[in-house]
Amino acid sequence: MEHLITHVEPGSPALRHGLREGDTLLAINGEEIIDQIDYEALSARRHLILHVRKADGRDWQLELVKPAGIPLGLDFGESMACTPRVCKNKCMFCFIDQMPPACRKTLYVKDDDWRMSLMMGNFITLTNVDDQEFDRILRRRASPLFISVHATDPAVRVKMMKNPDAAKLLPRLRQFKEHGIKFHCQIVLCPGINDGAVLEDTLQTLFTLHPAAQSAALVPVGLTKFREHLYPLRPYTKEEAEEVLAICKKWQNRFMDLCGSKFVFPSDEMLCIAGRDIPDEDYYEGFPQIENGVGLMRQFLTAFIAAHDAAPAGVQAHHRRILIPCGRSIAPYMRRWIAQYGPPGVDVTVQAITNHFFGDTVTVTGLLTGRDIVAQTKDADVDEMLLCSVTLRAEGDLFLDDLSLDEFRRMLPFPVRMSANSGAALYQSLLGDIEKEST
Repeated sequence: MEHLITHVEPGSPALRHGLREGDTLLAINGEEIIDQIDYEALSARRHLILHVRKADGRDWQLELVKPAGIPLGLDFGESMACTPRVCKNKCMFCFIDQMPPACRKTLYVKDDDWRMSLMMGNFITLTNVDDQEFDRILRRRASPLFISVHATDPAVRVKMMKNPDAAKLLPRLRQFKEHGIKFHCQIVLCPGINDGAVLEDTLQTLFTLHPAAQSAALVPVGLTKFREHLYPLRPYTKEEAEEVLAICKKWQNRFMDLCGSKFVFPSDEMLCIAGRDIPDEDYYEGFPQIENGVGLMRQFLTAFIAAHDAAPAGVQAHHRRILIPCGRSIAPYMRRWIAQYGPPGVDVTVQAITNHFFGDTVTVTGLLTGRDIVAQTKDADVDEMLLCSVTLRAEGDLFLDDLSLDEFRRMLPFPVRMSANSGAALYQSLLGDIEKEST
């Protein structure tokens, strides 16, 4: 592929060796450059031979040696961009297939792109990667990757994903290990499908790939009310979640004996279903799957306690009545945390919001909608609402039901303040205008 150079960094090796805006990069060391992944991998080498077409049409071979670790210094246009590759599976648990109609188009994108996994930590299945592209992953030593495993038994994985290519996973993971590519694993658990003995077999098999296989996360299936014509699944009961946690503990003990790591970790949501206390920070071994909801609650609580411990003696919160709406999973924990570690002088009500938009089986705060929160809190007798930013999209302006934050505020009879999704931010928001206790 050809890539037009749109900018050359001042003082860079590229500029010093005669590359200019308007030139076109054709190859590096004889290899075609498909995208940014190729460019970064190939240009990182010390000795480079660049095949370039100059802006005036001349064909040019440029050989250069640059210091190790110094970028070449080129920027490109859209040709280098990684447009997300879409999923080719029809997973029985796919959350996007359970989305309500008429939401934002971006909410229906099923990405399954190994490049996004490398750059952003997205979980991928590898079922849309042909042999040529898989060879590129190996050549580029793309590591670490984040793999949606679900089951290592080929028949079970094919059943869950409705794609015959799902059976190819284990040989590919073994090749990752042979080539020194590390990966983290996700297992979305569906009751009666891939838990029990199937889960035990999956964990045992994945551990044979250690240390290339770095960790495994156990995540309960997420279900909405929009499951018409989809595979009949149900959420985990408390007793079933306890069974999963017992299997998890059993294998954690085995793995600790074998390699000094727990290797497998339950997601926060699985702990919530079982009603378990949140483990301490050391349990999570550095939080390798924090973005997958494994240890987020502990991280939040640790920061909340630290803010409490750091507060100067005698400091009290500005007295007022605060309402905190949140998902049903975290609500009982939040009540205990604020009662134990919240600043004195403030009256806090934590209200669990039932998710009518997606269905009451969806219990996390990040999937609450503006209208559900308004409908269930508008009659509250409080001075203000403290709303977690995780309920809004990244731009901070819209809820999942496309209600704007400005509209949301107009629909409530009390002020709404936003708080970042961290324990430290919550503590500071609860303090408000602090008051010094008289001595």
